[in-house]
This record gives sequence, structure tokens and C-alpha cells, in this order.
Amino acid sequence: MTVTEIMAALESMGTESTRRIFANHGAPAKQFGVKVEDLKKIQKKVKKNHQLSLELFDTGNADAQYLAGLIADEKQMTKNDLQRWAEHASWHMIRECTVAWIAAESAHGWEMALKWIDSKNEDVQASGWSTLGSLVALKDDSALDMAALKALLQRVEKEIPSAANRVRYTMNGFVISLGGYVKELSAEALRVGKTVGQITVNMGNTACKVPYAPDYIQKMLDRGVKKKKMARC
Repeated sequence: MTVTEIMAALESMGTESTRRIFANHGAPAKQFGVKVEDLKKIQKKVKKNHQLSLELFDTGNADAQYLAGLIADEKQMTKNDLQRWAEHASWHMIRECTVAWIAAESAHGWEMALKWIDSKNEDVQASGWSTLGSLVALKDDSALDMAALKALLQRVEKEIPSAANRVRYTMNGFVISLGGYVKELSAEALRVGKTVGQITVNMGNTACKVPYAPDYIQKMLDRGVKKKKMARC
């Protein structure tokens, strides 16, 4: 399928009700309102296709950008590709899911995440913290830099009260992911979560709530969650 064919298919799949739901969550006007389950129907046909994923993302259409992540070939993603995606993601679902997932699955996830969390652009910062959360859910503990991750936890503890809205949300997600997936740092993540307390985030015109990190971590530990095979879903 070509970009033109896919865009036509996406437009036919979109519905007003889904557009309205996405808009309430912060999606831009440039979207068709396609459910993820329908995007996955196209994914099954296309499979992984690096060039097509780049072209779809560059349309700026929110649905096309999510689909781009589903078909992206993480092994071919370059640092420049990831940087462009982080800077041009259309809304937080793309920044914090699509971009973060593919970055984490790529060979450049750790490097890009550390670069992004220091960005002056708060949207890029959010991608960075989300990438870190995905990385610790994917990588074996033996492949993780525990000292660096502990330092990042301490950074969250210090900076989250004054961080930007979506950065607070993704920092909180990082604490949860680290606490649930990395046993060596579970206790420290629980401590940080209790210290910072319930995080307040503007969730738009929705009933969504920000998870309280200590409770969520404990549920993950009680369930005995295992590392993920892939970040994207």
C-alpha cells in the first residue's frame, strides 16, 4: 500500500464519535478518528516498512502517525529519525506512546531519552521520560545502569513538583515502570512515589485519573509482572 492509499483508507475508517473522544483527550484537528483496532488491520497488511512509516509520520495526521509507529522497523530507525518524530509528534498520545515505544525498541533509546529529558521543549521532555519507562520494561535488569536509574529517580523526586503538565505525568509513569519492572529499585521507587504523593495533571475534558505510583507499583509487584517483549501496542 502507498501513503495515498493508506490515507484514503484511514479517512474511510474514521468516525465522528472517535474524533470527538480523541479531541477531548487533546488530539489535534488533523485526525480522522480511527480506532487503534482498525489501524492494526492495516498494520497486518503492511507489516514492518521503514520508509512507509517515515512517510506516514511526516503527514502530520494523528492517525497516520500512530500507524507509523505500528509498522516502524526499529532496527532501521536512526537518531535523526527519532529526533524528527519527537519534535513533530502531533499530540501527547504520539509523543508519549508511539515515539517513546519505537525509541525504546531501537538501538538508540537510552541515548535519546537522556537527551530528550534535558530538552527545553516540554513535549520532547515528555517523550524522554516515556522512553525511559518503556526501556526499563523491556531491558533485562542486567543490561540496565542501576546507578543512573537511581539518580533519575532522585531527579524526579526533586523536579516533578515544578515540571510541566505532561512531563509530570510521564515522570510519574517512569517511577511506576521502574518500580514494577526493576526489582533492585522497587523499594526506592516506592519511596519516591510516597514522597511526591498524588500527582495532579490536567487531563483535559476527560474522566482520566493520574495513577498513584505506590499503589500501582505494589499491584504490579503482587502480580509478578514480567518484562515486555515489545513496547508498542
